[in-house]
Amino acid sequence: MSTILKTLLIFSWIALCSFTLKSDAEGGIKTVVIDAGHGGKDPGARGRISREKDIVLDITLQLARKIKSEMPEVRVVLTRASDKFVDLDERSNIANRRKADLFISIHCNSLPKNKVSPAGTETFVMGLHKSDENLEVAKRENAVILLEKDYEDKYKGFNPNSPLAYIMLANRQNAYIASSLNFAGKIERQFKKHADRSSRGVKQAGFMVLWQTAMPSVLVEAGFLSHAQEEKYLNSEEGQDQIAESIFRAFKQYKEEVEEN
Repeated sequence: MSTILKTLLIFSWIALCSFTLKSDAEGGIKTVVIDAGHGGKDPGARGRISREKDIVLDITLQLARKIKSEMPEVRVVLTRASDKFVDLDERSNIANRRKADLFISIHCNSLPKNKVSPAGTETFVMGLHKSDENLEVAKRENAVILLEKDYEDKYKGFNPNSPLAYIMLANRQNAYIASSLNFAGKIERQFKKHADRSSRGVKQAGFMVLWQTAMPSVLVEAGFLSHAQEEKYLNSEEGQDQIAESIFRAFKQYKEEVEEN
């Protein structure tokens, strides 16, 4: 076993030993922050006919409307409501400043053109990547920091292209991992049940946007823009509504469960 792998396993064990549920004594789910990935000068993944930043903004706005309509008591905060660039650390800062009870970051996946693209949804929580595939997803999403000013100082020298750099993320989000996994599982089940999507499951990887959030947090990959049929689905009104509705149903279930305890 390589030294790097041994180190990763040790950090994983430490993190697992400290997993706890977020305290429910604070009054339930009062504030949710929804983060539309990318934006502005950062288009995110590109398909043949679309850009990630546009699709995820549409899904985010639909999800926000659904929550506000059925649950007016919940404060919904968006990290962006238009096509603008927001630094990764500012996205988590917004959630922390608003003392959010839940953070949802919405994205679309993609693979290089020379690879056969899979299809399906994935929902990630903060943690060490368990496979090279998970690491590649995190590296693609984290690469946006290279567009930010003074990113080396801001992220303490973090290099999104270095596997070793992800060790520094190992023990973040530990206090909320059980709640994050719970919510992530509900999202993936709703994708299968309501939207009839192929679920690739709940996964863990080192996403910078989840690194400093002080609440249960998930990153949703709604589908692959590198898959022609899935890209068409994600660009359709029906597809976007089904994705938003699935996340909303999972949110409703999670909120009811938290507030019952």
